[in-house]
Amino acid sequence: MSPATVVEVAMPRLSDSMEEATIVRWLVASGDEVARGEDLIEIETDKATVTYEAEAAGVVEVLVAEGETVALGAPVARIHPAGTALDPTASAPAAPAAAPAPAPDPAPAQPPAAPTDERAPAAEIPSEGARPGRANASPLARRIAADLGVELAAIVGSGPGGRIVKADVLAAQPQAGAAAAPAAAAAPAPDAQAQPTEPAAAEAGGRGELAVEQPTRAQQVVARRMAEAKATIPEFTTTIDVDMQAAVELREQLRGELGEGEPLPSLNDFVVKAVARALRDVPRANGRWHDGAFELFGRVNVGIAVARPDGLVVPTIRDADEKSLGAIAREARRLAGAVREGSVTPAELASGTFTVSNLGMFGIASFTAILNQGQAGILAVGAAERRAVVREGEIVARWICSLTLTADHRILYGADAAAFLAAVRDRLQSPMGLLL
Repeated sequence: MSPATVVEVAMPRLSDSMEEATIVRWLVASGDEVARGEDLIEIETDKATVTYEAEAAGVVEVLVAEGETVALGAPVARIHPAGTALDPTASAPAAPAAAPAPAPDPAPAQPPAAPTDERAPAAEIPSEGARPGRANASPLARRIAADLGVELAAIVGSGPGGRIVKADVLAAQPQAGAAAAPAAAAAPAPDAQAQPTEPAAAEAGGRGELAVEQPTRAQQVVARRMAEAKATIPEFTTTIDVDMQAAVELREQLRGELGEGEPLPSLNDFVVKAVARALRDVPRANGRWHDGAFELFGRVNVGIAVARPDGLVVPTIRDADEKSLGAIAREARRLAGAVREGSVTPAELASGTFTVSNLGMFGIASFTAILNQGQAGILAVGAAERRAVVREGEIVARWICSLTLTADHRILYGADAAAFLAAVRDRLQSPMGLLL
């Protein structure tokens, strides 16, 4: 069979910021026949877990095991022509399982080399893809080994080419503890059994046993990017209080006028619409600082932060400045549902130009959000709450909401931030204009 008839499936780009991704689950096995467009694999990116479809019809050859982290563009499978019988002896990725114990070395066929022979033993020759002096392990396995304190050099890999994968590291952890126990029992110190060491005693009387929870791929990327953003972006914050009384009253009017099945716009939908219009008023707020220049985006795509059990995901409402308030309400609910169900697509998470993050539903009055790299600003929305304010010389109760803008000072200056927040405030305090 000509190699040209075999389709190589490479790790696809599933988000605009993706560098690598993790194989969560194969939906087929090596030797299975698939149709073009049939679900092939579940992939966890930096933003979401995505189901990827077969690019062609044929017989699947799986090249990468579940749990492995793979670089963008690296091969993960091959699709052979229909009817192909795969060689069962061919190298295949190992399923997540305990690493096999190393077999004893066979008796030497000839006397060992003299002490002057400087050739490295076979076990120390790095396999393909590994660097001399460095264990052949996946990035995920390295991170887990570092967290657990497991020495990679002592592990026999079960992955392709002897590569150490996540399952190998996890299997090695209890072995390390078991190996240490007999050694400790063999020569116990007299005082060691009578009383624990000072740190151990403090731990026993304090926090107790430490539980280690491995973050998901998305959580790892969020942690890294938040740290990078705080370390590299000269940010500043500005806060403004907005009188939401008119918006609350308009929302109540809409409640009785909407048709069956039409979602009632939330106050956050009002904010998204006001933000989208304000981004047109202050163009640099809808841009980014990149390679020493201001880059201004031609479209207004507002990201909305949505919480889910394993982290935070930001789907995008595209062309929010051109959408009606009702269209924004429908789109926001659809995207939030897709995020929570795990069905959000890479396209729905890409191309955001500004972000709105709302913690008002949790009763948070105000907070400061961390910038997303590649955007000039992020708006933190607090709860709308009844506050005592002075109106026409009298103290009255009004619905007030605090908005806090975190801005990249390389592209937005104090006056720009103030102008942007004022534009958002003015639209929210005269909300009828948001219906147009």
